[in-house]
Amino acid sequence: MDTIRISVERLRLKAFHGVGEQERLVGNVFEVTLSVDYPPALAAAETDCLDDTLNYASLVRLVRDVMSEPSLLLEHVCGRIRRAVMAEFPDVTGGYVKVSKLLPPVAGVQMESASVVLRWDDGSR
Repeated sequence: MDTIRISVERLRLKAFHGVGEQERLVGNVFEVTLSVDYPPALAAAETDCLDDTLNYASLVRLVRDVMSEPSLLLEHVCGRIRRAVMAEFPDVTGGYVKVSKLLPPVAGVQMESASVVLRWDDGSR
């Protein structure tokens, strides 16, 4: 089946996710990549009309909304983003979301990020 994948890549925003109490108080910078398969957008490839696709600005708004509610685990954040995508855009047939905590507070080491990736297809609804 033909499809079009629409992606928002490396969206950076401050949020308050983490197991540690300090992380939930001070916050951290997170990076989110969200990519969704949206077959109806094939029409936009022909029509050049925004009404025939899923506007990526809508995906940015959705991510910002979900990220504004704290979670302990990045796995939970990924799941909430997936559920929000499927609720708002029922024609999405699959996708993936990657949530990375930049400069995570792990004692004794320095790392660029820690990430969780959730992939799904229409069978995950």
